[in-house]
Amino acid sequence: MAAPPKGALAKWEKVRSFALGLPGATEEFPWGETVVKVNKKVFVFMGVDDGSHPLGIGVKLKDEAIHAHALSCPGAEPSGYGLGKAGWVQIPLAVRGAPTADVLCDWVEESYRTIATKKLIAELEAR
Repeated sequence: MAAPPKGALAKWEKVRSFALGLPGATEEFPWGETVVKVNKKVFVFMGVDDGSHPLGIGVKLKDEAIHAHALSCPGAEPSGYGLGKAGWVQIPLAVRGAPTADVLCDWVEESYRTIATKKLIAELEAR
């Protein structure tokens, strides 16, 4: 197994840290992958960081413009297992032209807002 590229790993770690900083967010490891949940529902799939698979994240993007932007990234595609139909997008982090960590964090927040309760969103906005 090759180690993930340092730049992609740094991006992955920043996104993970951002996601875990959102109100009510918790980290779990179903299927051997890292996911971040709110209200027991996944809002970001982080995959694995051990080099066994390319680094990437999966987010749920309801806003059509944001969804289209995410899908325009190199290597991005609708998520598998039927999740793509619900707005989930899989975005690789180690490809040339991959989004910046800041853009990814914006998308993670967008995904969070589609799943979090109004109370948690109000808490986020009060920060």
